[in-house]
Amino acid sequence: MRIRLTIGGHSLAAALNDSATARDFAALLPLTLDLDDFQHTERIADLPRALSTDGAPASSDPKAGDLAFYAPWGNLALFYRDGHPSPGLVVFGRLTDRDDTTRLADAGRVRIQRDS
Repeated sequence: MRIRLTIGGHSLAAALNDSATARDFAALLPLTLDLDDFQHTERIADLPRALSTDGAPASSDPKAGDLAFYAPWGNLALFYRDGHPSPGLVVFGRLTDRDDTTRLADAGRVRIQRDS
């Protein structure tokens, strides 16, 4: 499934993978979320509820452009830099254009919706 992230006046395309977590995330759309920086690597936001992690690996090694769910905290993570392997992190999507990751670094708010 394709989705669109809107940050300020910029629109970023992303694709969700075929996982239970991605399908559960898509069911929440559209979302408008306030973002905070975490470790100068990712922008994070609280989700309205926890997502399914059925069938997910025990940990993930996130790369810049990944969209992920951090199950221990129940939050969304948008990586603008490569991260570190993290138990409980489930990568469920990716920005289509890796160059768009620079837009995430200073983002304070994001609107996420299905792409038509």
